Amino acid sequence: MKNNKLIIFGAGGHGKVIADLASLMGYKEINFYDDSYPQRTYLSRWPILGTCQSLLDNPLPNADYVVAIGHNITRLKIFNSLKLLGVNQPILIHPFTSISQYSSIGEGTVICAGVCISADTSIGNACILNTGCTVDHDCILSDGVHISPGANVAGGVSIGECTWIGIGAAIRQSIEISSHAIVGAGATVIRHVDIGQMVLGTPAK
Repeated sequence: MKNNKLIIFGAGGHGKVIADLASLMGYKEINFYDDSYPQRTYLSRWPILGTCQSLLDNPLPNADYVVAIGHNITRLKIFNSLKLLGVNQPILIHPFTSISQYSSIGEGTVICAGVCISADTSIGNACILNTGCTVDHDCILSDGVHISPGANVAGGVSIGECTWIGIGAAIRQSIEISSHAIVGAGATVIRHVDIGQMVLGTPAK
């Protein structure tokens, strides 16, 4: 952790999860920026200080930044805008996780409570690995991927940019899921998924 101050883009439910996680990591000051400002000035106990655009126009020094927006394309777009501004976007990891020392994790990725990541897995920038999901050995997750709570990804799976894996889904080993796909809640994926496809059910179709 580079700074004691964390700026969170997006004051929704996921932002609240990140703020709680960040406090456990030792951040002393946590502030939100959200487009609901000035109608809203607090999310739970954390202040909302302005709109997202106001912060992009005038980034604050000596702070870490994280994008807490669930929509994958929007989250990755803001991440890349912040990267051009040169601000620090750390990896945020809940203390109650199991992450292999042989995995790699990109900037701006958030790993929530109960997540398990196995050896030789590569995770891109601005990803969300949500509560209690598992990602087994030799997986590749591209930038902007969201693995929802309780989803299980078996070994050797490749997941393309900005793909969303729904809550409780199961992905068989060695499957390729292309970019911008959606795997529905509880789906069981046993075949490759093409670009932009939505698959549902067991087996997923």
